[in-house]
Amino acid sequence: MKSGHVIKKVQLTEKGTALSDSINKYFFEVDRSANKHDVKRAVESLFDVTVMSVNTMNYTGKRRRERSVHYGRRPDWKRAIVTLKEGDNIDFT
Repeated sequence: MKSGHVIKKVQLTEKGTALSDSINKYFFEVDRSANKHDVKRAVESLFDVTVMSVNTMNYTGKRRRERSVHYGRRPDWKRAIVTLKEGDNIDFT
């Protein structure tokens, strides 16, 4: 899988910012079919850092009611938490 297709977006959340400052972990929304090795290769090539570990979580999309009786559904997605080597960091600003 190509590195440009693995990482969809960076998740900048309050919890993620605290973890990146304290223990060097970063949150990414990734392609659902990507595995940990794909995520590691993509982050290392895009940001020129050394990845120590990758944890992934699958999220199911929530059911959302539309303006009538009908229900829609948000898409399923996958999050990767990437831990970098001490001394490496990613600057998103």
